[in-house]
Amino acid sequence: MHLMVGKTELSAAKNAPKRQIFGWAMYDIANQAYTTIVISFVYSAFFVAYIVPADSEWRDAYWSIAIIGSTLVAMVLSPMVGHWIDRGASKKKLLAWSTLVCASFTCLLYFIGPGDVWWGIAIILITNTAWMVGEAIISAFLPELSTRKNMGLVSGLGWGLGYLGGFVSMVLVSVIIISADPVAERGLYIAQHQWAMIAISIYFVLVAIPTFLLVKDKPKTTRLVPREGWRESLNLLRQQRLQPTLFRFFWAFLFYMAGVQTVIKFIGIYSTGELGLSQTDLVAVFLATQFSALFGAIGFGVVERFVGARKVLFVVILLWVIAISGMYGIYDIAAWLQMSVRDVFLVIALLAGTGIGSIQASSRSLVALLAVPERDGSAFGLWGVFNRMAMLLAATFGIVADLFSRQNALLMVIGFFIIGAILLARVSQLSAMSRSEN
Repeated sequence: MHLMVGKTELSAAKNAPKRQIFGWAMYDIANQAYTTIVISFVYSAFFVAYIVPADSEWRDAYWSIAIIGSTLVAMVLSPMVGHWIDRGASKKKLLAWSTLVCASFTCLLYFIGPGDVWWGIAIILITNTAWMVGEAIISAFLPELSTRKNMGLVSGLGWGLGYLGGFVSMVLVSVIIISADPVAERGLYIAQHQWAMIAISIYFVLVAIPTFLLVKDKPKTTRLVPREGWRESLNLLRQQRLQPTLFRFFWAFLFYMAGVQTVIKFIGIYSTGELGLSQTDLVAVFLATQFSALFGAIGFGVVERFVGARKVLFVVILLWVIAISGMYGIYDIAAWLQMSVRDVFLVIALLAGTGIGSIQASSRSLVALLAVPERDGSAFGLWGVFNRMAMLLAATFGIVADLFSRQNALLMVIGFFIIGAILLARVSQLSAMSRSEN
């Protein structure tokens, strides 16, 4: 028989000291550098343009293989790690391992040159897997650091400040390290991208140090889950019976998050390959969206205290549908407004940036609110699974883009958000359960 601790226990808990919340948020600042530089903006576009041979028929699809492979591995590891946490394993030790694996293998990208496609895919598979498992582990600290009333704000604060890490890492890489002309100084341009991978690895480790120094690894105050084989953590049907309300949310999360992940994983490839933006244009768009994402995550975190996370999610999904629709019709919009495609894309990116952090922060706080307290670790491990399932859906963008064009593939992204909103509308309990206090 499982011990069921009411959510009133969570709401009665006191806030963790501010230094612990600061230390926890620092990890978001640290790990954002990897996903920003390696996965989303810089290395993804570099890989497709310079690592993949120029005469290759498939380009985006190679990157999709790396994303899909790492996603599948993380889908297996995340619930297993969550189960270990529920059994009393140290979250800080698990987080340290994931951080070191991600950072050390990212350094190996230094040795990847033009034509080393499969070696590059293998390294990305390892690093991205470690990063995704670490994301689930750091999120599992959230119930210990916040109360029911301010959980959305704390989650938004961490996610929002993470974009500062993206900003700093982008300045470090694209302004300070990568300065060569890609045409006139091709060899130097490639070498600078290789050195950038070492710089990002060092940044990740150094900025994550406050997390390990300031955040306490609290022993579980609820009864440990009964002994069960690790294979049970992968049995989604059994886990759904244990936490049915949480899973109803997860199915909505799967689809709207697939839309978000498509933008995160392919924005660099889309903006340079489809719209013809230069590296300078890409940096300008990125820097603008980092600040809109920061304020969006924190701002919607404040709003969530008063209206609940479900309503916040509906508003943010609407913003995403408008933004992706704008990208689909960007050439017509640019002609109608007599603006450059670059300037229209910048406006659209600012709108999307407002929702990119808030939709993830609100989703994370909902997981903490809906999880059975004794299974917090498993809940965030499963959150990782559904996040990775969303990435699998997102990775199909590369294949659809190669078959039907990148512009037409945007219609699939709009569909993801609409399906997510429909499923979220069917989970009526979330409106009440995610409010600050009963």
